[in-house]
Amino acid sequence: MGIKKKKEMQVAALTICHQDLETLKSFADVEGKNLASLLLHCVQLTDGVSQIHYVKQIVPLLEKVDKNGVCDPTIQSCLDVLAGIYLSLSPKNPLKKVLSSSLNSLPEFFLTAAIHSFTSRLQEELNTVDLYSYRKVIDNISSCMENFNLGRASVNNLLKNGKKCAGNHIIQTQLMNDLLVGIRVSMVLVQKVQDFQEDLWKASSSPIWQNMCGLLSIFTKFLIDDDLLQTIQSTSGLAIILFIKTMLHPSEKIPHLISSLLLHSVDCTSTPEWFMSSCRSLCCADISESAVLFLCQGTLAMLDWQNGSMGPSGEALLLDTAHVLFTLSSQIKEPTLEMFLSRILASWTNSAIQVLESSSPSLRDSLNGNSSIVGRLLEYVYTHWEHPLDALRHQTKIMFRNLLQMHQLTVEGADLVPDPFFVELSESLLRLEWHIKGKYICLGCLVECIGIEHILAIDKTIPSQILEVMGDQSLVPYASDLLETMFKNHKSHLKSQTAESTWIDQWHETWVSPLLFILCEGNLDQKSYVIDYYLPKLLSYSPESLQYMVKILQTSIDAKTGQGQSFSSLGSCNSRGALGALMACLRIARAHGHLQSAPDTWENLVSGARIKQGLVHHHCQVRIDTLGLLCESNRSTEVVSVEEMQWIQFFITYNLNSQSPGVRQQICSLLKKLFCRIQESSQVLYKLEQSKSKHEPQKELTKQHPSVSLQQYKNFMSSICHSLFEALFPGSSYSTRFSALTILGSIAEVFHVPEGRIYTVYQLSHDIDVGRFQTLMECFTSTFEDVKILAFDLLMKLSETAVHFQDSEKLQGLFQAALELSTSTKPYDCVTASYLLNFLIWQDALPSSLSAYVTQLACGDGDRSAAVVERNTLMVIKCLMENLEEEVSQAENSLLQAASSFPMYGRVHCITGALQKLPLNSLQLVSEWKPVVERLLLMSYRLSAVVSPVIQSSSPEGLIPMDTDSESANRLQMILNEIQPRDTNDYFNQAKILKECNNFDMEDLNASVLNIDTSTEINGKEEKTCDVTAQMVLVCCWRSMKEVALLLGMLCQLLPRRSVPESSDGLLTVEQVKEIGDYFKQNLLQSRHRGAFELAYTGFVKLTEVLNRCPNVDLQKLPEQWLWSVLEEIKCSDPSSKLCATRRSAGIPFYIQALLASEPKKGKMDLLKITMKELISLAGPRDDLQSTVPQVHALNILRALFRDTRLGENIIPYVADGAKAAILGFTSPVWAVRNSSTLLFSALITRIFGVKKGKDEHSKANRMTGREFFSRFPELYPFLLKQLETVANTADSDTGEPNRHPSMFLLLLVLERLYPSPMDGTSSALSMGPFVPFIMRCGRSPVYHSREMAARALVPFVMIDQIPNTIQTLLATLPSCTDQCFRQNHIHGTLLQVFHLLQAYSDSKHRTNSDFQHELIDITLCTKAKLWLAKRYEYIRELLFLVVGSFKILENLGFWEEVRGIISASELITGFPSAFKVPGLPQYLQSITRLAIAAVWAAAAKSGERKRDVPISFSQLLESAFPEVRSLTLEALLEKFLLAASGLGEKGLQPLLCNMGEKCLLLAMKESHPECFCKILKILHCMNPNEWLPQTEDCVHLTPKEFLIWTMDIASNERSEIQSVALRLASKIISHHMQSCVENRESIAAELKQWVQLVILSCEDHLPTESRLAAVEVLTSTAPLFLTNPSPILELQDTLALWKCVLTLLQSEEQAVRDAATEIVTTSMSQENTCQSTEFSFCQVDASIALGLALAVLCDLLQQWDELALGVPIMLGWLLGESDDLVVCVESMHQVEEDYLFEKEAVNFWAETLIFVKYLCKHLFSLLSTSGWRPPSPELLCHLQRMVSEQCHLLSQLFRELPPAAEFVKTVEFTRLCIQKERTSACLRLLAFLEGKEGEDTLVLSVLDSPAEVRQLTLSKTEAAC
Repeated sequence: MGIKKKKEMQVAALTICHQDLETLKSFADVEGKNLASLLLHCVQLTDGVSQIHYVKQIVPLLEKVDKNGVCDPTIQSCLDVLAGIYLSLSPKNPLKKVLSSSLNSLPEFFLTAAIHSFTSRLQEELNTVDLYSYRKVIDNISSCMENFNLGRASVNNLLKNGKKCAGNHIIQTQLMNDLLVGIRVSMVLVQKVQDFQEDLWKASSSPIWQNMCGLLSIFTKFLIDDDLLQTIQSTSGLAIILFIKTMLHPSEKIPHLISSLLLHSVDCTSTPEWFMSSCRSLCCADISESAVLFLCQGTLAMLDWQNGSMGPSGEALLLDTAHVLFTLSSQIKEPTLEMFLSRILASWTNSAIQVLESSSPSLRDSLNGNSSIVGRLLEYVYTHWEHPLDALRHQTKIMFRNLLQMHQLTVEGADLVPDPFFVELSESLLRLEWHIKGKYICLGCLVECIGIEHILAIDKTIPSQILEVMGDQSLVPYASDLLETMFKNHKSHLKSQTAESTWIDQWHETWVSPLLFILCEGNLDQKSYVIDYYLPKLLSYSPESLQYMVKILQTSIDAKTGQGQSFSSLGSCNSRGALGALMACLRIARAHGHLQSAPDTWENLVSGARIKQGLVHHHCQVRIDTLGLLCESNRSTEVVSVEEMQWIQFFITYNLNSQSPGVRQQICSLLKKLFCRIQESSQVLYKLEQSKSKHEPQKELTKQHPSVSLQQYKNFMSSICHSLFEALFPGSSYSTRFSALTILGSIAEVFHVPEGRIYTVYQLSHDIDVGRFQTLMECFTSTFEDVKILAFDLLMKLSETAVHFQDSEKLQGLFQAALELSTSTKPYDCVTASYLLNFLIWQDALPSSLSAYVTQLACGDGDRSAAVVERNTLMVIKCLMENLEEEVSQAENSLLQAASSFPMYGRVHCITGALQKLPLNSLQLVSEWKPVVERLLLMSYRLSAVVSPVIQSSSPEGLIPMDTDSESANRLQMILNEIQPRDTNDYFNQAKILKECNNFDMEDLNASVLNIDTSTEINGKEEKTCDVTAQMVLVCCWRSMKEVALLLGMLCQLLPRRSVPESSDGLLTVEQVKEIGDYFKQNLLQSRHRGAFELAYTGFVKLTEVLNRCPNVDLQKLPEQWLWSVLEEIKCSDPSSKLCATRRSAGIPFYIQALLASEPKKGKMDLLKITMKELISLAGPRDDLQSTVPQVHALNILRALFRDTRLGENIIPYVADGAKAAILGFTSPVWAVRNSSTLLFSALITRIFGVKKGKDEHSKANRMTGREFFSRFPELYPFLLKQLETVANTADSDTGEPNRHPSMFLLLLVLERLYPSPMDGTSSALSMGPFVPFIMRCGRSPVYHSREMAARALVPFVMIDQIPNTIQTLLATLPSCTDQCFRQNHIHGTLLQVFHLLQAYSDSKHRTNSDFQHELIDITLCTKAKLWLAKRYEYIRELLFLVVGSFKILENLGFWEEVRGIISASELITGFPSAFKVPGLPQYLQSITRLAIAAVWAAAAKSGERKRDVPISFSQLLESAFPEVRSLTLEALLEKFLLAASGLGEKGLQPLLCNMGEKCLLLAMKESHPECFCKILKILHCMNPNEWLPQTEDCVHLTPKEFLIWTMDIASNERSEIQSVALRLASKIISHHMQSCVENRESIAAELKQWVQLVILSCEDHLPTESRLAAVEVLTSTAPLFLTNPSPILELQDTLALWKCVLTLLQSEEQAVRDAATEIVTTSMSQENTCQSTEFSFCQVDASIALGLALAVLCDLLQQWDELALGVPIMLGWLLGESDDLVVCVESMHQVEEDYLFEKEAVNFWAETLIFVKYLCKHLFSLLSTSGWRPPSPELLCHLQRMVSEQCHLLSQLFRELPPAAEFVKTVEFTRLCIQKERTSACLRLLAFLEGKEGEDTLVLSVLDSPAEVRQLTLSKTEAAC
């Protein structure tokens, strides 16, 4: 903890006016000893701290003066000056506090004179007419009232003289806060000034009284003035009530007056005259809701409610206030007022509790749980507990807790638990779904009130139910808080009720056991959230539970690893298991200090082997938790042990390459905590070492000498950095680089050496050499910008070190490379160029030739380094701008040439990147910058003018032909003509026809083109020749527009943020700002390409933000003017308008969004209000269909605004109107209106119900109660009801015509997202009941989907208790068999509604089984009467069968007989007539098949069932001609076979499954439907081959061998899913042959080879994931047979080929494939002959380490098989790489640059070639060293040696051909060569070792271990020795 300098206190010095200074000079004595001299000396100082010393001498000096000194004019004048000094100081200046503290000790005889001086000075300030001085006056009065006796006396004196202390109305926005302070000071005066506690001032003639009346009148005006901030209105409401309380006499009249004021019933005749004159406007009936609300707030806050001091009238006022607030709650919808209302209601409940403590019985009756007031409060809570505002939800919690306390007070003395109010409340809350956040809050309050035992008595599984929902992030905080409340309450209860020895077991069983189950078996999200939120709370409250948890988990781990040591016993690969749970528990315990501080305490709880297993565990969260156990500690100075350091090093080796951003973030964060621990503990160790104290107790810190620990720290950090730099090898993945650079950045940050630190254990800069510096530089070439940023930041932290590695020639090459990259056609190259240039700028490493660009030297006053950076930036920008201007000129002649050879956006990007690093508001070289800014603006406009015709075209995506034929060009001529560009640009006059060669045919260009000589050099480099494509042109254009927009947005920051004189040297003029605004307007309103206008929006937002902060009034008003202008243009719908009406109005919504979103949020948001009003009016239905363009624009703009999160709750008041516009717009005959209405409606659904939290469209997460919905949007209640009625009438019309009402879909979409409120049934307001009959009628729609939606929408509108009656009512509407006229759509819709209601009813968790059975019997009887429909009407049968299938008690009612009759009479038995077609036939077939299958299973399940009772057999179903029937039947069979294979199947069903093999074989041969065929193969795969394989010859006339060949042919030729299943089946057959026919293995040798090739082909990267997962499954199941068999069955080449497949799969980019492939390795390591190969046998490991483990096992097996002679050369071939790897390198060196920008080959972003090389080289060396094997003859390896030598020679040549700075300009080629170079070098070293030419020490070195070797290639461009 080093010694740090104490921060010096900054104090602003005091100053006085010239007149006071002259006064002091005139009275100062010659000796300098009087008060005037002291003050004069003080004010002449410039240091505030020194002035404090003199201020403290004032009173001691005056104490020496006798009483006669009071008349001394010197003293009088000095006191007057002191008053001036005090009032001139700012409130926060320490001098002001020191002065007030000193003057509090002023001798008494000077007080009168001092008060007079202060009063006169205050009076002068109060007389000011300067509005901007009011705040200062108010602050001074406020300061005088705070602990300053002299000041308080002066204010009292001032009031007696009748002076006002408040100013006039303040209109300016910037003075609103001053006004607020003024009101508050007035209130402080009334509350604190002594005179107001007396009655003398209450005479009407008193000046104070008159001023009080004046203030009251002013506050009244403030309260009703809606143009003021609501905080001012709110404070005014408080002040009014305070003044009334202070002024009204007698005080008993106060409650009555305020009550009449709130109820608008003021009696003017009996009201005091002063009140009427001051507050007459408040007595009017039309006072606003906000004014009444704030008066209620004042009533509750300013009156004394304690102890019932106001008596009965006070109680009446309390009740009146409640009624007024409830009335307001139904009227107020503005979010800020809603927030005020919730706080005031919570305040009301607090006041009610205070009154109830000593209240009358009548009040208790009015406020008990059954009263109407409490009912209304509950209704408010239920309505708002899911409100999107957190603060409002918090207020509902306070209200609910208070109303429980209110009820307690009303029933004081009674037992709370059996109280009907609490019982009913508990049951109603528990009946609600767990996805409701308010349920958790209210249950927590209820538990605190009545205890947990009552809740657990209702349902003991509540803890488990709550833990189950903790997979939803939005519910986790609420659930964990509720659990904490519950287990704390339960523990307290058990402690008081149960014996000491037994209560803890019961508590553990209730709360800890469900937790452990989730930790071991829950899903990933559940476990993560439980660990983060719940586990810390549990352990913090009950640390002793840790031992219990550890014991249970250790037992579980031992049980799993002890079951026969088999892989299958370890559980699913996706499960974290007990090991993960153990690590999580220990991590949390250690991090929160629940383990003892001794380092061996937690280590004794878990072994080192298990920690290593956890660090490389298959599951990422187990790895994170294990790392957290090592890194986190509750003590920041706890020493890191040697074992911990070793484990951390082990972890870093295998965990940098994590594809999950969340995992990477956690790893980096935890390691940073570890580094902080090392840094902090090293400071302590250093102090111990320095002190060499012998008296220290033997703590952990002193177990070894501090110097030893410090050296261990240093070595550890060096080792870590070495590993991290190694990870930045050529070809390393993005994940690895990101992790390594982030961790290195943390090291540089934590171990920096700030000024004053005495010791740092490690400095990263000491471990940086040339090679590592170059490694960091090469990170700029990454295509991921995150990596560039991290590398740049790290280099900046190492800036002092970086200077040592700068070579002038190298730097010149870097600068040239950056310039070249800035014009590359690859977009990411210009980003690399930007970082290179910024690095050179900040390192002051630019070429000397650039110095000519700057003529002015930097100012000497500023920071020297900042000045250098500014100068360098200016030079680079001028250089870039010069090049860019020339290129823009070329582009004006030929945009095609520019797009293909020098796209200009890269230069602009580099300019913007350089400006981003500068402090734009504090530039020093202003005179140099001003012309640069002007040139930048002009250049931006020129560049934009060149590319904008493409962007503003109606079809910017294809403006030139991609083909080379004239026909394509002709087709595009129309598009080109539409653009109407400038004449000088030939590109826009004629379509270009490009030749097959690589340059332009100049004869085909327009004659107007300037003659461009293709051999000339542009900017010093040879012009590129390349075919240009439409894609190139478009990318060039839209990226140029993007970069120009971002540059202009950056230049906007140059606008000064405070007022400056007109003559000052501003870099940006007002006219230039207006030009920038006009540019953005033109491009946003006219661009068609989304990339262009989205980025223009980003720049425009920066401009609007700057303008809103700008002091220039003209500039401030620009956004408002632009807004009105565009709204007028939208409204006029002029045919000549250039606004884009397609592409969702293109940039228009972005333009308006930027203007509105930048409006200050603390204001009244007037622009938003006016704009929304205009847009809503435009978005409504229009009579004139010819001019729908404004409506389309309005709908699109509204959509953008509703989606903008920055507008927050301010947009909510317009949701209802927006929904109306969307629903009505959906009925428009114009498609564009309907399309925009649909998009708007989608945005509104998201805004109302929240972002969808899953893929389930019908999830309960995004829903709200109908009461909450209609309370927030009351206008929608009558609207939706009316619209629904119209829709229902249309759907239910008797005409029989399919009249589809368009808005039905939208209405039902909203309604199905609502659910009943707990208050439904108790209140009729906003009831959902009126919707029910209309929704039922919508179910009769002729549209199938509408009927489905109506059925789903009906469910939430029916209370659970009402579902049985509703179902019976619906069934009763179905026709009877005697009816003649009815419609199938009506019946179908009714049955759908019955089905969904039944589902909801059966899913309800709070129904007793007996009630359910009884009610279901009634429903069943009703259904039985309608079964006749199933025999006649095909279309409706499907639903009837589904309804019937929902019943579980059919047999008891004799229902199965009816069902069997239906099935027997159905077409499944009778068959269909030829050419039979009917609507809904597939659905019908599926439904009746499901019913038939259920009947078969039911019949088979009954013991002794006669076969004839089964209506249909599986064989009959499988022979159906309809694939729907076969597919469902096969699905049912497959499910049973899978259960049987897993051992979970019912034994009674086995006979039914035994004879299916023969049937499946027959079906497989003739099945043509792919889905059915796939399921047949799956069933065969599930069955034991012994049961069906011998039957193949009899059934299908194929021998088992031929059947195998047939299966493999399918696996070779079919599509992926069938191919995967066939491969699995073939593998199972192969395994069966190998195990059952040992002596005949040779007979299928050819088939084995074919199978091996099939597996190899299935592992290729380009194949679908399903195919590779099938290969993984096959290799896992056959690993003991083919991969690890002690006696190999396959030839060695085939065995190694399968192992190569394993290695390939372990390096797959698909994480699912990698994770599955680790199972192969785990299985391979767990065999009897391989379990000793590694220390991770029987462990689930991650793919990173599995790659090395697989190679270790393979090398061990080669030695066991004694196959080194054949195996080693093959593995050396793997090391060298594929034969075509070097060919790719050569081709990439010489190929012409591709024309298509984004066309690239498949890239594996996870695999790292050199990691594989490293592992392979390591294990091969280990194998050769331990075995001592050497090739028996030199010829065995000569082929490899010759190939390696040739590659070395070729690589050497290719490296020499690379250009300077190849790592930047030829990154891909350079990386490929480096990788191949390393492979070749590793192979050479191994070959040399085999020949005995190289020793062990030399062999283990590689580029990965010694980065300098490959860097030598980079720096010198010469080849290192092979």
